[in-house]
Amino acid sequence: MPQYRKINIPIRSLKGKRYLKPTKYPSIPLSNDDIQILTDSGDRLDNLAFQFYNDTSYWIWIVLANPDKLKRDSYYIPAGVHLRIPSDINSIISEFERINE
Repeated sequence: MPQYRKINIPIRSLKGKRYLKPTKYPSIPLSNDDIQILTDSGDRLDNLAFQFYNDTSYWIWIVLANPDKLKRDSYYIPAGVHLRIPSDINSIISEFERINE
């Protein structure tokens, strides 16, 4: 499943060859509207992204909002982890697209 299926990733050309630019990620500020959850056994990042955003590819934003608790190397989350689910996903995606133009 592509991580960025709805996001345009910039490509640059150099001497006729195309290269992906390094991806930059925005910092995700705390908000009073963010959702706080306690994970259960069997929870996965892609399922949580679908539950809260109706899009499984948005799992990366949950990871970036919880850098001290999650890594990008697995969809699986241990049970009993307190996670912050960012509420303003549209502004986060807009910022991501802006810094990666």
